[in-house]
Amino acid sequence: MAALLLAVGSAGLAAPAHAAPPETSLQHIVPAPVSVTPRPGTTYHLTPDTHIHTHPGSRAAKQVGEFLAGVLRPSTGYRLPVVPGASGKGISLLLVGADPRVGDEGYQLDVTRRGVVIRAKTAAGLFAGVQTFRQLLPAKAEAGSKQRGPWTAPGGSVLDYPRYAHRGAMLDVARHFFSVDEVKRYIDQIALYKVNKLHLHLADDQGWRLEIKSWPRLTTHGGSTEVGGGPGGFYTQEQYKDLVAYAAARHIEVIPEIDMPGHTNAALASYAELNCDGVAPPLYTGIEVGFSSLCIDKDITYEFVDDVLREVAALTPGKYIHIGGDEAHATTDPDFIAFMNKVLPMVTKYGKQASGWHEFVKATPPASAVPQFWGTKTVAADMVEAAKRGNKIVMSPATKAYLDMKYDEHTPLGLKWAGYTDVEDAYDWNPGAYIQDLPAAAVKGVEAPLWTETLTKSADLEYMAFPRLPAIAELGWSPWSTHDWANFKVRLAAQADRWHVLGINFYPSPQVPWKK
Repeated sequence: MAALLLAVGSAGLAAPAHAAPPETSLQHIVPAPVSVTPRPGTTYHLTPDTHIHTHPGSRAAKQVGEFLAGVLRPSTGYRLPVVPGASGKGISLLLVGADPRVGDEGYQLDVTRRGVVIRAKTAAGLFAGVQTFRQLLPAKAEAGSKQRGPWTAPGGSVLDYPRYAHRGAMLDVARHFFSVDEVKRYIDQIALYKVNKLHLHLADDQGWRLEIKSWPRLTTHGGSTEVGGGPGGFYTQEQYKDLVAYAAARHIEVIPEIDMPGHTNAALASYAELNCDGVAPPLYTGIEVGFSSLCIDKDITYEFVDDVLREVAALTPGKYIHIGGDEAHATTDPDFIAFMNKVLPMVTKYGKQASGWHEFVKATPPASAVPQFWGTKTVAADMVEAAKRGNKIVMSPATKAYLDMKYDEHTPLGLKWAGYTDVEDAYDWNPGAYIQDLPAAAVKGVEAPLWTETLTKSADLEYMAFPRLPAIAELGWSPWSTHDWANFKVRLAAQADRWHVLGINFYPSPQVPWKK
């Protein structure tokens, strides 16, 4: 594999030091691969006769092939049949022959004049390789209608695998409700950049968004509004399962969040018995936090939580249920700990591992639980202590990873309580060395939360997520040795043509050298 290692700058994406061939899309891949070797003068041409060959007998590889064909058929007008078997021509997706370093999600990509070969150990690795291959084709390959060719990819080899197993994006559908189609659109967008977790924030003060059959008023009443007093909405269990399946087809695991014991006004408004005084509060459409709490001393509270976790677990094939735990200002610490001590075993009972916002570590959850750090400081003794107990931390510092923070004082959307966050701020930090005294090995990965107090439609989500989401995605995927802002901003700028074709509404940050 020595031939794959380049004599390059810190980003690992330039040509060998002794040559300066014309720049190609191989230099513009986001997230940055582990290594890239261009083949100057070599070009692959997609033609009307191109077939997509998938590993014989692998249904999962065939599904990746069908995904790629589904992307390319509308724009090229080509048939692109997906057929089992290896071939030296066309596009081959194979589950043999990959470098051992690729692991469970990495891949090797080789582009020659005769064909394109993606090798991996798993279908997830093949899917990651397909996302890279898409970036080698002209941006118009993403179009939903037939375009004029030619359809070419530059010759070269890529060896690639992720830094972290957890590369997440969180979408808040509780503050404002987003339809199934809007969530699917976001899933497709995050999949472009090898994000593999979608954390759905399904319940909060302003709305309850997932049907719970044993407690139907959670959605019929608690889901009937949103910030600003709009109509709200919710997902039926069938719609939620459809979203989970849609994400899974893109090798993204859905992590559902039911925030508790705070952020629960929608539930309290739906069922009076969940309140200590037995009186249901009105529905809430503001954006303040920290005022609500389930009643810690009532048995009905735990019957409720058990029912909710049972139904959510049955609908969710992934490993995790996120139980919130943040900003429980209306709950004393002793009550919070007592609550979590009862709820955490319920998560285990239903075959899941608990995730939670970092405050829940004060209840000393088991080592299998995953704290999500959203703090604004780099000193966090509670995270260091949790790591000593064996917990692995997901990094989402609000000053870096919160996609709902304004870019600057002129940004029309978003909030600013954690400060302004332009693209360089989102990119220029090391998840493995961010919290003082936290060992790098204790970091499970990164996640980019997108809260929706001010966001009401897909165009709003996109404006706040792009171009910062690809920055966080690169921190999760790429080796730290490739980290270089000067290089990244050029690669990021090259993504804009693709976003235009896909109709992604993005913020044209002045920090990025967009094409004029």
